[in-house]
Amino acid sequence: MANHLWLRARYCRDRQRLPDDLHPVLATVDAHRRLRGPYTAAGTLLRQLVPAVYAAAPDVVDRHAVALLSSTPELRAVLPVAVETLTSLRIPAERTRFFCRRRTLAIAHGLVAFLRDGLAQLDPGPRTLVVHQAHRADPTDGEVLALLLRRMDPARLTLVVTTGTEPLDEPAGPLPAALAAHAVAITGPDAVRPVAVDDADVPTLARRYVAGHGTADDPALVAAYRRLGAAERARLHDLHAALLAECGEPSLALGAVPYHAEHGSDPAGAGVRALRAAADHCLDMGFHDAGLDLARRGRAVADRDRDPGHWWACTSTMATCLAALGRAAEAEPLYDEARASTASPKLHLEAAHATAMLHTRYLDGARRDLGRARGFANAAIAVASLLPDPAERALHTAFTGTGLALVELARDDAPAALRLVDRCVAELDAHLTPGRRALHRAVLLHNRARIRARLGRDEDALADLTEIIAADPNDAEYHFDRADVLRRLGRDAEALDDYERALRLAPPFPELYHGRGEARRALGDAAGALADFDTAVELDPSFVDAYASRARLYHDRGAHAAAWRDVDAGLALDPGNAHLLAVESWLHAEAAVSAPTAQ
Repeated sequence: MANHLWLRARYCRDRQRLPDDLHPVLATVDAHRRLRGPYTAAGTLLRQLVPAVYAAAPDVVDRHAVALLSSTPELRAVLPVAVETLTSLRIPAERTRFFCRRRTLAIAHGLVAFLRDGLAQLDPGPRTLVVHQAHRADPTDGEVLALLLRRMDPARLTLVVTTGTEPLDEPAGPLPAALAAHAVAITGPDAVRPVAVDDADVPTLARRYVAGHGTADDPALVAAYRRLGAAERARLHDLHAALLAECGEPSLALGAVPYHAEHGSDPAGAGVRALRAAADHCLDMGFHDAGLDLARRGRAVADRDRDPGHWWACTSTMATCLAALGRAAEAEPLYDEARASTASPKLHLEAAHATAMLHTRYLDGARRDLGRARGFANAAIAVASLLPDPAERALHTAFTGTGLALVELARDDAPAALRLVDRCVAELDAHLTPGRRALHRAVLLHNRARIRARLGRDEDALADLTEIIAADPNDAEYHFDRADVLRRLGRDAEALDDYERALRLAPPFPELYHGRGEARRALGDAAGALADFDTAVELDPSFVDAYASRARLYHDRGAHAAAWRDVDAGLALDPGNAHLLAVESWLHAEAAVSAPTAQ
């Protein structure tokens, strides 16, 4: 067997029938997101493999620890605790920064690299990985599977991915295209089976459905569950929520536990608390699709009048996740609805600031209204200035003030933005103790560093970033930004140190490898630079800057055929790219010089 396989059939029992000529099975996992939420399939596999890999080759695990611990929280009991940052140590009330949408893709790349390296330590193979119910997977698992299909040699690890027969487009992700491009499709039965359930069998079949956490697609089980009385259904869900909570496995709290709680006897109480806790975790980790789903479900069962705090928290999380997913236009009506529902100053402050950021950072084209953004930013500042507690007033005035600074930056008035941030930093320093203001001050200084860099004040930006790193040395983003500033200042050796530190603290982003490659090239390490550019392209085949850098390096080393390949690949993505066009012109010029003269 030398191909990945995609088995499609309507019912799970038909998808269990695997071909006879598969390699020995490494693991069989269920990807249904209702089980453990994000990384249900990947986490199940990792809980099996990581302890053995760690015993055999701890350096392999250490190299990918960020991706492993981000995806599979149970591994914290197996591995040394991951380094913490000011952001990871914050309480929810201090939430000011969110991971970008692309972080889960970087985590997926880290997991694929771990599987490649870890399997090489454990087992020469070849082996088979069977993943059931991929059509019900969270998008995080979809990214992992798509990358495994693209990057894993099926002669080493054959993937067998099973799905239903419906389109794989909810939510949209890379898995359908990866299956079509890298797997051989085998289609099984698609006919609907008739359902015949005797009344006497209803309790037993319904209990099986609930015990499976609602993941079964057997028509008899589904029908029995629906026919069971509401009170008995709720009792069964309460029972399983309690049993799972006793397991102490954090990932269950992202899938099966909130599912049972929201369908139990107290959906507006225990249900919304479980859903909100799971949504908060997913928002904090950058699992935006799961955060959106959980928050929407929490909002549906929350009682807005009796429990406005939970309702607003779920609404806010929904809006934040929508914005992060590129759906900001759907987020703004949620803030409008929240404003219309209450006179709470706290809610109006948060909704005003969030609406301003939607128009500043997320909406584009005709939907973007920087005048509206400025108005809401000023409204947030006005509400913050009226807070009775001096420390809270200073904190929120500074935080909302930096929001206005970002609006000014979007309006191309960087000097005004810098004056605002300077004032916010001074306000924070004057009224809050160092421990209370650490995270917010880091955010303000980070914004100021970026504004200073935009104004060409790289030395000042460097000073801000160095101060932040001294207080928060384990945040990869700060090291990455400082490395870029150091490169512009010609301090490539120091930049290289920061890129390498960032690579140890973050999952593998292609921009980090590209930056390190440029620093290595400047320091004369052509082989190291080429390896980094290769990695950047492997991680993101559409990364035009990596093609341009590699083409230039190939040109400088006289490898003109390779340079031409990268020029062609890059220009196919970005026909007007100046760096690629420059390399193209050099190649044409040198070809003309070296061509024999016609006699």
